Amino acid sequence: MPKISILVAVYNSAAYLPQCLDSLLGQTLHDIEVLCVDDASTDNSLAILRDYAERDRRVKVFALDENHGIAFTRNVALSNASGEFICFVDSDDWLAPNALEAVCKTFTDEVDSVLFQVVLHYADGSEKTYPMPPFEALSGERAFVDSLTWKIHGVYAIRAAIHHAYPYDDALRTYSDENITRIHYLKSRKVAVCEGVYYYRQHTSSTTHRVSVRRFDYLLANERMRCHLVAIGTSEVNLRCYETLRWQNLVGLYLFYYLHRHELSATDRQEALSVMRHVWQTIHLQQVSPSLRRKFGYIPFRPSWLLFRLQEELYFTLRALVGRNKEGR
Repeated sequence: MPKISILVAVYNSAAYLPQCLDSLLGQTLHDIEVLCVDDASTDNSLAILRDYAERDRRVKVFALDENHGIAFTRNVALSNASGEFICFVDSDDWLAPNALEAVCKTFTDEVDSVLFQVVLHYADGSEKTYPMPPFEALSGERAFVDSLTWKIHGVYAIRAAIHHAYPYDDALRTYSDENITRIHYLKSRKVAVCEGVYYYRQHTSSTTHRVSVRRFDYLLANERMRCHLVAIGTSEVNLRCYETLRWQNLVGLYLFYYLHRHELSATDRQEALSVMRHVWQTIHLQQVSPSLRRKFGYIPFRPSWLLFRLQEELYFTLRALVGRNKEGR
């Protein structure tokens, strides 16, 4: 059994794959397996993977006939993982040479998840460390709460037994994989942090950075996250915390719609509104913080979707006016 299994989901990343794989195979910890799954790439990613597999038996390659998205692809790798611990490395990212050794040394009898130090790498070559409050270890519940607003990030290794029990949520092509990160933290006795560095490449062309109707899938992923929390019987406190976050995210995505709707097609605008209305109807308002529900911009106005939309339009118009007045001083 290898000490740690690394899940590498691959899609059209030929330009970055050698750096990623070289960083994994050059780790100071040699007892690893690298599980690479090609998600029907149209470039030569698969050929690169097979070449590495021929040269190093620690690399295992699987190829999908159709594109499924990152969560499904990682689950294929996960189903073949045999390590004591499991982590992922995206195919355009890479690790510092001692990263996996640092991760494995940080696991103890009570620590079930270990966070990397994340360095954000930008196209111009600049780098910035992901800001987190200093800590050595958190309870799983504290880590779950902190992960809701990404006070702590979601780049980590975890005990294999927990990951196999809770594979990635692949219901959506984007965002839903983040749900299982939070479940993993919640199911961990302790979540620690190590000094091993994960270099996280930043792309302005990714779904999370560009104007796309797929941004609204985030709200659907939030809805599925609530279902996961209910299914595992989480506490009322956690449900209240998450429903409050869902309500904030709905208003936040309406701001995105307000700012960018003219960049979306008529069909996409209709889809965006449909998703937001659905979420507006399904949030359990009794679990949303009362002080937030009384705040202008966040008043539910159930059962009138029209009144809610009018509120949002006025709220963001006033915010824009105030912002322009401040800039004009």
